[in-house]
Amino acid sequence: MPETISRGNIITAYDNFYQNHDEAWRMLGAKYKAQNIMDVCKGLQFAKVLEVGAGDGSILYYLDQWDFAPELYATEISESGVEHIKSRNLKSVKEVQVFDGYHIPFDDETFDLVILAHVLEHVEYERTLLRELKRISKYQVIEVPRDYRFGVDKRINHFLAYGHLNVYTPSSLRYLLRSEGFEVLADKTSMIVPEVTRFNNFTNQKKHQSFFANFKITAEYRLKKALNRLMGKKTQEKFANAYTVLCRATDKTPNIF
Repeated sequence: MPETISRGNIITAYDNFYQNHDEAWRMLGAKYKAQNIMDVCKGLQFAKVLEVGAGDGSILYYLDQWDFAPELYATEISESGVEHIKSRNLKSVKEVQVFDGYHIPFDDETFDLVILAHVLEHVEYERTLLRELKRISKYQVIEVPRDYRFGVDKRINHFLAYGHLNVYTPSSLRYLLRSEGFEVLADKTSMIVPEVTRFNNFTNQKKHQSFFANFKITAEYRLKKALNRLMGKKTQEKFANAYTVLCRATDKTPNIF
């Protein structure tokens, strides 16, 4: 991946991304991302919800199946992604639009909630997009992978290969949001569950599947879960693979330092 990529090149790179993508893999991951959204929004109801950077609509599929909101909308930079979402014919999805990655084509406060799931790590100008989220919505759900951890320096090429321009911890995301005038109302840390690890190892990477390999995956997951229960929030954040927040804007004007 080149060190500098223009916005136009990024859009072009993603145009055909979802024509021949691995839908089974994306759907498996999306099930847990959608559940995280449901969990942080527990007790709240929304009439109009927009997912920004909706990809192939895999998260929208579950939100539609689970009757998350009567009206779902989507924006996506990829033409193939937009076409794939439309082809799903989801009953709650009212409109799907292509956008340029920053300027969301809706009026101020159009939506009760906007979802940004595993998008912010791909965005060159994070604050520009966050200010758009504030402009169009009352509440926001943001989920990012927890990429910044021990050994991150050795994994830079790995992250860049996935198009990750930014790496986060729960603390760094909270700082970014607070500095942009967001209040975090609820949050959740989550780990990759064994069925996702198995799919990645044995289907995607075609590693040899054995009783020992399966046992190791399950045992490691259960050990981390047990430590999380015993050690509390900071340990949960240390072992997390993703961090999800529900927030709202306390200040609609951008911070200019």
